[in-house]
Amino acid sequence: MLKFLRLIMWLAIAAIIVIAAMILVPQHRSSAKDLSFDAQWLPAHQDKTGEYVARVADCAACHTAEGGTPYAGGRAIASPFGTIYASNITPDKATGIGDWTLDEFRAALVDGIGKHGENLYPAMPYDNYRKLSEADIEALYTYFHDTLEPVENKVQATALSFPFNQRWGIRAWKWVGLPKVGFVPPSQDAQIARGAYLVEGPGHCAACHSPRNLAFAQNGTDASDPDFLSGGVIDGWTAPDLRSADATIKSWSAADLDLFLASGRNAHAGVSGEMALAIRDSLQYLSEEDRAAMVAYLRSIAAYQPVVVTGEAAPKAAVARPAALKAGLDDATRKLLLTPENQPLGARLFMDNCAACHFADGKGAAGIFPALAGNATVTAKQSNGLVDTILHGAAIPSTAQRPAELKMPGFADRLSDDDVAALASFLRSAWGNSADPVSAKDVSALR
Repeated sequence: MLKFLRLIMWLAIAAIIVIAAMILVPQHRSSAKDLSFDAQWLPAHQDKTGEYVARVADCAACHTAEGGTPYAGGRAIASPFGTIYASNITPDKATGIGDWTLDEFRAALVDGIGKHGENLYPAMPYDNYRKLSEADIEALYTYFHDTLEPVENKVQATALSFPFNQRWGIRAWKWVGLPKVGFVPPSQDAQIARGAYLVEGPGHCAACHSPRNLAFAQNGTDASDPDFLSGGVIDGWTAPDLRSADATIKSWSAADLDLFLASGRNAHAGVSGEMALAIRDSLQYLSEEDRAAMVAYLRSIAAYQPVVVTGEAAPKAAVARPAALKAGLDDATRKLLLTPENQPLGARLFMDNCAACHFADGKGAAGIFPALAGNATVTAKQSNGLVDTILHGAAIPSTAQRPAELKMPGFADRLSDDDVAALASFLRSAWGNSADPVSAKDVSALR
C-alpha cells in the first residue's frame, strides 16, 4: 500500500512539473527561415497575390459569418467540444489584426499561438498551414493587414466547458498533434509537387478528409500515411474517402474531378455540406493550372487505378453518364419503383417526393440533379448528411463555370421522422447501394 501511495505521489509531482513547464516555458514560434523552403517548382505561383492565396487557403469560409462582411469573423464553428467563434481578421485595430506584426501573424497561422501568447483552438487548421511557404504567409499578411478595409466587429468570445476551456491543454495536444513545420515535395514532377502543396498545405484537405486519432489529431497530413485522405467526419457529415480502393471517385476521370472542384457538380455528384463552402469561397477561384495540379496529385496517390479518358471522348468526360450507372430496363430497383402494387413505404415516398428529379433509375440528370446510385453522401457510414439533406434541403452554389444555383427543397414540414427514416433507408439500399438503415431516432436527433 505504501509503495502504491508513493507511486501516486511521484506521478502527481511529474504531472505538476509537466503542466508547469507547459505554462511557464515560452512556446516555440516558427521563423521565416523555417518556412523558406526551395519552391523553384512553383514558378507560376510567384505572381499570385495575397487575395489569391487567401482564396486557396479558404479563409473566407470560416472567418465570414452568414450575411456578414468578408473576413470580419463571427461564424459559429461546431466542434466535438462546443461552439468556436471565428475571429475578425480584417485590419481593424480594436477588434481585428490591425496591430499584429508579421511574426505574430505567422505564429498564429503555423504554430496556433495568438498575439498575446494564447493557444488557439485547432478549429483553424494550423496543423495543415504549417506547410505554407514564407512567400505565401507574407502575401497573406500584406492582404489582410495592409490591403483590406478594416471592419469593426467584436466577435462573441468562445467559451467551451471545462476542461476544454483550459488552453494549456491545447499546448499539450500540440506536442502530439502537430506535424513538423515546412513542406517537402513528394515528387520531382513540378505539377504533382504543386498539387501536393495545395492539397496538403493551404487547401487543408486533410482537415476534413482524413480520419482523426484518439487525440483528435489528423491521421496523416501527407501521402506517406495510408490514412491520409481516406475519409473523415466534419460536423456530423462524412467527408468522402478520396484515396483508397473503396473511394467513390475511383470511377471519375480527371475531367470529372476538375469540373467538380471548379463548379461543385459533374455527372456523378453535386456538392453538399461543408464542401459547398469550399467550392463557393475557394476552389472555384483556383487557376486552371492549380486545379489540374491538385487533380494530378490526388490521382497520383490513389490506391485505385484512375480512370483514363483519351481521344475524342476526353472533352465529354465531364458530362458523360458514368458507365457504372447505365442500368438496364431489368434493374430491380427501377422495376420496383415502376410497379405501384405493394411498394414498401420508402419506395412510395421516393416516387412521391424525389423521382421527378432523380428518376426511377437513380441516375438524376448529369450536372444538374445528382445521381443517387453510388452517391457518397447516400452511402456514407454516418447517415447525418443524407438525413440533413432530406430534412432541410441543399444548394449547389453558383460558380463561374456553372452560374445557376441549384436548390433542393427540404421535406421536414411534410415527412415524419418515420417517413424520413424509411426514405433514407430505401436510398441506402437501392440501385446497388449497400449501407445500414436509418432509424426514426436518428432523424429526430437532426430535425
